[in-house]
Formats: sequence, C-alpha cells, structure tokens
Amino acid sequence: MIRLTRLNNAEFILNANLIKFIEMRPDTIITLINEEKVMIRETMEEVVERVIEYERKMRLFNR
Repeated sequence: MIRLTRLNNAEFILNANLIKFIEMRPDTIITLINEEKVMIRETMEEVVERVIEYERKMRLFNR
C-alpha cells in the first residue's frame, strides 16, 4: 500500500499491486488493472520509489 495525493490535495492509500501503468501528461495518471484511472500530484518517479519501498518492506516482513 502506498500513500498518494489526488489533485484536490486529498490523500489516499493505493494497493500498489493494482497498478497497470503510470503516465505523465503533464499530471501523473495511474491506470489500474481494472482500467480505472487516478490523477495524482506525485511524479512517476515518486510513485516508483514508493512502490519499490513498499515491496522492500513486504519482503522483510515475510521472512
């Protein structure tokens, strides 16, 4: 799960496993595996970093 911010500054938590792909046009748009799209304030790089950190924590937790 990663914390993100919608364009209206509302924070939400997203299950990182639901991300299909991420685009910048110029806002960041996340497309989920169910084709739902979410526009966020974070950059693509920030999202990728958060997903990597989430996955890293999950691996440590599951040892």
